[in-house]
Amino acid sequence: MSRLPSGAARAAARDLVLLLARVGLGVVFVAHGWQKFRTNGLAATAAGFEQMGVPAPTLSAYYAAGAELLGGAALILGVLTSLAGVLLALDMAGAFLFVHMSNGVFVAEGGWELVVILGLFSLTLAAIGAGRYSVDRVLTRSTADRATLSV
Repeated sequence: MSRLPSGAARAAARDLVLLLARVGLGVVFVAHGWQKFRTNGLAATAAGFEQMGVPAPTLSAYYAAGAELLGGAALILGVLTSLAGVLLALDMAGAFLFVHMSNGVFVAEGGWELVVILGLFSLTLAAIGAGRYSVDRVLTRSTADRATLSV
């Protein structure tokens, strides 16, 4: 008969999985943000958005590049994770609605499978939080410690 891990072991495993998931997702977003910002350039990204029919293409290009680059870095560090998750989910919602929705499911055909997964994963991290191995946890713990000490 196998024993289930203790509550502490489950919590540690959960936090390790959250760390790996945050870092993996963050790297994907940083790469896409960097591509828009530096590799292609914001002007070319805006032109591409305009060609795809994205509203306010210049503003949208700046938002997408900034959200992906800074939001991805925030996920990697686990700082402002809930905010970054929501902003990235909104970014992916825009990509879904304005670019990928009409192309079917499969990414190889310009479909929406990747943006839906990235968006929902971002939203999940926004709801769950960064976990124990994050800057958010350090900041929250130090704030809670100060509040406890001042009572």
